[in-house]
Amino acid sequence: MAIMKYQKHYNDLDGLIDSIFTGVKIPPVDIKESKTGYAISAEIPGYKENEINLYVENHVLTLEGKKEEKEDESSKDGKKYLIRERVVRNFKRSFTLPEDADEEKVSAAFKNGVLEVDLPKVEKAQPKRIEVKAN
Repeated sequence: MAIMKYQKHYNDLDGLIDSIFTGVKIPPVDIKESKTGYAISAEIPGYKENEINLYVENHVLTLEGKKEEKEDESSKDGKKYLIRERVVRNFKRSFTLPEDADEEKVSAAFKNGVLEVDLPKVEKAQPKRIEVKAN
C-alpha cells in the first residue's frame, strides 16, 4: 500500500503563529486509495476556483490557495471589528506522490467549497509472451 507524504507550508510568520495558537489554517484533506487510483478531498470554504492552484512538479502534488484580503473592510460601512476570527490566509500544501501515481492524468473538480482530486494509478505493463523459434 502506497502512502502519500505531505508537507505544510506557511507563507509568513503570522501564519505560523496563528497555526500554533488558533489551529492550523490549511485545508483538511481525506486521501483514499482504490485499485485504480487515489482520491483526495480538501475542504476549502470561502475560496473560488480561480483562487485555487493545483499542480504537479517533480512527483509532488501541490495545492495552493491565494486570496487577496481587502485592506480594511470595516471602513466601508462605518463599523469596526470587535472580534475577527475569520481571517483569510494564503495556504500551500504539498504531497509526495506514490510511485504508481500517473501524474499526467490528474483531474480536479471544485464544488460547494470542496476540491476533489482524482489521481489514477499507472497501468501496469502485462507480461508479453515471446515465442521461441527453433533454427
